[in-house]
Amino acid sequence: MGPELFGHERGSFTGAGALRRGWFERADGGTLFLDEIGELPLAVQVRLLRILQDGSFERVGGEKPMTVDVRIVAATNADLHAMVATGRFRQDLWYRISVFQIHLPPLRDRQADIPAFAAHFAARAGKRLGGHALVPTALDITLLQAYPWPGNVRELAAVIERAAILGNGRKLEIALALGTPSPGARQVTATAPVIGPEPMQSNLTAPTLKETTRQAIEAALMQTFARIEGPFGAARRLGINPHTLRSRMRSLDIDWKQFRKPSDDGR
Repeated sequence: MGPELFGHERGSFTGAGALRRGWFERADGGTLFLDEIGELPLAVQVRLLRILQDGSFERVGGEKPMTVDVRIVAATNADLHAMVATGRFRQDLWYRISVFQIHLPPLRDRQADIPAFAAHFAARAGKRLGGHALVPTALDITLLQAYPWPGNVRELAAVIERAAILGNGRKLEIALALGTPSPGARQVTATAPVIGPEPMQSNLTAPTLKETTRQAIEAALMQTFARIEGPFGAARRLGINPHTLRSRMRSLDIDWKQFRKPSDDGR
């Protein structure tokens, strides 16, 4: 990790066939984002502390001090307070990087962000796999918002990618992609994904995929007064084929008649 951050001189170690400028050199005069800073080895933490103190460092294998002016933005899912207490993270470095802290809530607490994330990842996956952007349906979004996302945005990106693969690049199979959740997905311990106060702990039990699908279909039938086809039907609202909707209603034993207008009873 040291050579990537600080660069290295030619011949400083096996495989170092040429001089390499590290990320700090390349970010001179700008901003450098350090993700998962809690995973830095103690030896690298010492060198990072020096840069934050006086802006100086040396390339690996080098003897000439160099100076840079770089603004650091760091993020972590780790509990740095606990790591400081156990000696795995330097306390003086913690004081240096915690000048301004931002707590980013877990994705499950930001459901309003899920449609935009899903649209972005679906468009990217569709172009890569099938040459055209894919668009999540209303039912897809309902399913995605019901999932607790223990892996936050990274897991959402992976699920969308899997859904596009299952759909052969032509459509999204969100239900199938969520049908085999990762171990522990039903019981979640959330941690703050960026540097901030001690992470808040909470447990969340997610509804099953069957329950979520039923709720989405029943809500669409209620809003359309049990109309299935047509521009104002439940199938169009959910973004699925009417035949597919009827099949799912049969499998879930949903009685569409209970959602008809009162004046339609007995017809």
